[in-house]
Amino acid sequence: MTAVDSSTRPAGPPAAKPILDGRRGMAPQIAVYMFVILPLLALIGAIPFAWGWGLGWTDVAIAAVFYVISGLGITVGFHRYFTHGSFKAKRPLRIALAVAGMLAMQGPVITWVADHRRHHAFSDKEGDPHSPWLFGTSTGALAKGFLHAHTGWLFDRDKTNEKRFTPDLLADRDLVRVDNLFVVWSVATLLVPAALGGLITMSWWGALTAFFWAGLVRVGLLHHVTWSINSICHMIGEQPFASRDHSRNVWPLAILSFGESWHNLHHADPTCARHGVQRGQIDISARVIWAFEKLGWASNVRWPSTKRLEKLATKAA
Repeated sequence: MTAVDSSTRPAGPPAAKPILDGRRGMAPQIAVYMFVILPLLALIGAIPFAWGWGLGWTDVAIAAVFYVISGLGITVGFHRYFTHGSFKAKRPLRIALAVAGMLAMQGPVITWVADHRRHHAFSDKEGDPHSPWLFGTSTGALAKGFLHAHTGWLFDRDKTNEKRFTPDLLADRDLVRVDNLFVVWSVATLLVPAALGGLITMSWWGALTAFFWAGLVRVGLLHHVTWSINSICHMIGEQPFASRDHSRNVWPLAILSFGESWHNLHHADPTCARHGVQRGQIDISARVIWAFEKLGWASNVRWPSTKRLEKLATKAA
């Protein structure tokens, strides 16, 4: 009987790439602390600072504009487009969404998407980078889980394997270029509002207050709205649709999160372009995608169908 040469055997399926890819170095870790803690300190200091002085309508207007741009960069760009492919975007829109999301100072786009795809792959199970349910169901465990899901996970030095979770983004040269300029976009998101404040008021004081309110405070507020989707929206709220995790709807966050807090439908149907699908559920991000579609900038939008929603609702009942 002739021996079989192992080199001629048909190859089996390729082994899955590991979930993690090493650990952050010291410099990136220090940067994470800065990006998280400095806006938070500004957010805490905003209350006494605003009491009678330091906040003007110019600051409010600039902050609102940058909150909308950077917030939609996260929700429409990083989340619904880059992570889940809820629609196709023409090249200028794709680049603009990546830059807009970078202005939120929530990390480079490829890293953000890799972490979020990993979250969906292991939602509320071991492997999920920011589930509040990883430590048990007792009061103490859930308190620990909430803190972990909200901000604690950001300080974990383990890196999600981008080659496993974002090979499509790594192959996009435009996106890699934008991703590599994360520090530039982070500086711009603080200094451009300051420059506008100074030019509009023609004063250094106007530049300083715009830096504080439209820069640091705006970034801090958006940080905690985004992180509330990871923590609050996986702990309390309604679950009208069938999902395999604890994702829930939290209506008070709907406007500030541009529709992201209709989180249950999103986990039940992750590629759907609209998250707020029931009557009265405001979803600003979905309306923006609708506008992009009407302008011809976006196509192949994955809008929800009545049949699909009824099926998901029936499974949840």
